[in-house]
Amino acid sequence: MQRRHFLAIAPAAPVGLAGILTAGVAPAVRAQAAAVRWRLASSLPATMDTAFAAARQFAHAVRAMSAGRFEITVHAGGELMPAFGVLDGVQSGAIEMAQLLPAEHADVDPVFALGGAIPFGMSSRAVTAWLLDGNGLKLMRAFYAGRGIVNLPGGNTGVAPLLWLRKRVSSAAALRGVKLRISPLAGRVLAPLGVITRKVAAGDIRTAFEQGRILGAEVSAPVDDLALSLERTAQHAYVSPWWAGGMQIEFFVNAKAWQALSTDQQAIVEAAAARAGQSMRAAYDARNPPAAAQLRQKVLPRRLPGSIHAAAKSSARQLYAQLGRTHPDWKRIYADYARFHAATSAWLNQTTEMARNNQLGRMF
Repeated sequence: MQRRHFLAIAPAAPVGLAGILTAGVAPAVRAQAAAVRWRLASSLPATMDTAFAAARQFAHAVRAMSAGRFEITVHAGGELMPAFGVLDGVQSGAIEMAQLLPAEHADVDPVFALGGAIPFGMSSRAVTAWLLDGNGLKLMRAFYAGRGIVNLPGGNTGVAPLLWLRKRVSSAAALRGVKLRISPLAGRVLAPLGVITRKVAAGDIRTAFEQGRILGAEVSAPVDDLALSLERTAQHAYVSPWWAGGMQIEFFVNAKAWQALSTDQQAIVEAAAARAGQSMRAAYDARNPPAAAQLRQKVLPRRLPGSIHAAAKSSARQLYAQLGRTHPDWKRIYADYARFHAATSAWLNQTTEMARNNQLGRMF
């Protein structure tokens, strides 16, 4: 299983990882490895500090475990290159690493969304389980290898519950002509309803609202919505988490840069990414409840009309079937994704976050 492979190269026992951090360096790295300097460009703005902080934590852990001989400078979205340019940047080797949400690049290839979040897909816990204890990481790594990328799971924001709109909607027909900032695959699902998708970096959402380039947007979680001040630019919030049950964030590494590392350095990078991802999940779980409470004081979220949910679900089924007929990588990876989803959904829906997701209307 992929999880056993992952744990074999990223020390899982607390004593192992703690020992490396306490000593500051693995002996083999101290003795053999030359100094390494990398740049990591994130697609996220620094204002989304719950997610962006994971990149900084990752770089700090790499430096600590290598006794300063492996340093990674971290840059927020827009600092080194445009936020959505980080994918091209890491593929071309302009940067060694990127932090991004794969689902936001599904316009390049819809398979990216399978490694991030798809409409009516798995919850964040299920996606993590698929990646680390199912075939997910193996399948996605094989896909990304063809693009010169090595992917490392880097955390998950949890469910994206709110859609922010500047107009009130009472039916699916009310969405016709609405310009919406949403993940590209979700945009394709909503296209039959007349929605027009706009690709806008998270750091530019408020400006896009103010300039009239979009009339609606979804991001990831209440703490991020609050950080981006979406309640100040959109008067209506709707609860319906179907488009992203759990938004996966990944670290992408240029394949040539990865291959140039020693096995010890690769293990350090894997361990640091795992630690950063775990910290991110904990931070979102801790910060989302008070953020949701603050949002409730400023805006009263409503449930998205059931007709929109039904139409979107039907559209998603048709789109996934079409991709299965025309896109070999989607067919192969989605088949495994869907099997894992079916096998775990009954348990997770009743016992974990999906049960909470069903109560989001009461939360808000």
